[in-house]
Amino acid sequence: MTQQKQISRTIQPESFRSESLPPKKQKVKPTIKASSNKPGDTYEEPVTKMQFAWVAGGCYMMGCESYSGPCESFEKPAHEVCIDGFWIAKTEVTQGQWKSIMDNNPSANDVDDHYPVELVSWNDVQSFIDILNSKTNSQQYRLPTEAEWEYACRSGGKKQKFSGGNRISSVAWYDMNSKNESHPVSKKRPNDLGLYDMSGNVQEWCSDTYSKEAYTKSIQIVLNPDHQGSENSRVIRGGGWGYNQKYSRCCARKGMPPEMKGSLLGFRLVKVD
Repeated sequence: MTQQKQISRTIQPESFRSESLPPKKQKVKPTIKASSNKPGDTYEEPVTKMQFAWVAGGCYMMGCESYSGPCESFEKPAHEVCIDGFWIAKTEVTQGQWKSIMDNNPSANDVDDHYPVELVSWNDVQSFIDILNSKTNSQQYRLPTEAEWEYACRSGGKKQKFSGGNRISSVAWYDMNSKNESHPVSKKRPNDLGLYDMSGNVQEWCSDTYSKEAYTKSIQIVLNPDHQGSENSRVIRGGGWGYNQKYSRCCARKGMPPEMKGSLLGFRLVKVD
């Protein structure tokens, strides 16, 4: 009898502790803004004739996972973010489009109007956007956020290593096939959203400030994240003609000062809906 009471006293506190544990908090997904636009819809900007594709909103795992590895520390942890639908340019801004707004061509590879503009800093891009917006009245344009850029690159958040699939040679100009120069836009296969050259050709500026620790701060599922910290550098995505395939992965990211220019640096725009 004494032994049975002892067993009862031993089990009871353990059972009580288990029942008293607070339930795990579930992450709540934000509500994606409804839109009448549909995948496959396009828009042409009337001044430059820039073509935009509609990217339907959704949630995805941003950052590097095993299918895109090996992962760098600043590409991790993969974390869920949600994105409202948005319009993004189907190609990188071309030299012809740049000239139509800025009346000059800074590009090193000045071949014809269908090549991507390069040798443009983040600050230069802001000037281009300001002038373009002044010509289009109520319609406004901007750089994509880093989260929007990766979501679009991965054809709406799919598990794609490169933009459009896992075979880089079919979708990107990079160091093994570029012959050490940029190429006209939209000559490689597009991704599933009809977007060209998001892997390779020229790197692309994003709106966010760059932080190696940006992903480690993500605790809740964030809607439309746009990191604007005290860091000086701005995010660059997409790899380029002079880089190996590691830098053309959809999850690859780096940062450069906003005044930096290079023959591998270009951009594409987002139309404010």
